[in-house]
Amino acid sequence: MKKIAQVILIFAISCMGYTGLADVKIKSDVVYGHKDGMALVYDVITPENANGATVVFMVSGGWFSRWAPAENRIQQFGYYLDEGFTLIPVHHGSAPRYKVPEAYADVSRAIRHIKLNAEAHGIDPNRIGVFGGSAGGHLSLMLGMDSDQGNPSARDEVMRHDNEVAAVVAYFPPVDLREITGPNDRFPALDFPQEKAASISPILFADAGDPPTLLIHGDADDLVPISNSIIMQAEFEAHSVVSDFITIPGAGHGFRGDDATRAANASVAWFKQHLLEGGASYSD
Repeated sequence: MKKIAQVILIFAISCMGYTGLADVKIKSDVVYGHKDGMALVYDVITPENANGATVVFMVSGGWFSRWAPAENRIQQFGYYLDEGFTLIPVHHGSAPRYKVPEAYADVSRAIRHIKLNAEAHGIDPNRIGVFGGSAGGHLSLMLGMDSDQGNPSARDEVMRHDNEVAAVVAYFPPVDLREITGPNDRFPALDFPQEKAASISPILFADAGDPPTLLIHGDADDLVPISNSIIMQAEFEAHSVVSDFITIPGAGHGFRGDDATRAANASVAWFKQHLLEGGASYSD
């Protein structure tokens, strides 16, 4: 089989503004674990009109996870905050030092930590959605499709909790890493043993227990071809997973302008429908 064109760089999206810092509470750099002496962190951004549901954002482009102040996320994802969703951006161990399997292990731990501390964060642990684009979309799909109930006998309290999520939105995600794993100057996180690739490829994990999942992809994406979402949606349909797939004509890797607005509106509606009782569904 031909090697898939090299994929997965930076999730870039133009976003709507938010009303201002006075309307939110911010917990910055909540530590959910450590590795090699370094802290793994997420932020908790709670709007004044918080509805108890949460959108967890995978801070990942090419599996690089670059830190930014929580205040930046307010402008980037104000449309979630406007609707009352608590926003939690999660940072994982970043490329080039850490590889894809380690990034997934980190974000999986983050979900467990968020659930352990749900009361302190003022959120409902059963109404957590995950969202990301490109590498972040890949990690979001893995969280949705590879959950477990935790290990009740684990010495680490965090690992006793489940990592299940209630809904997923993935923008232009790579879904099969088996043919792109190996030495890679542009995406060093892909440089891990090929035999591990199946365990981190969402296309192999679809089953009837998966949470509702929305895929959004541009048909002019030359970095992560739209075929990734096409085959993923086919797997969801084969397993009767509640899902939808929106194609944005002419859009490349990263949505801007009207394309960004359309994708944002669709993602908000998806989370409202599946995280909030009586939420409205998206109509394309």
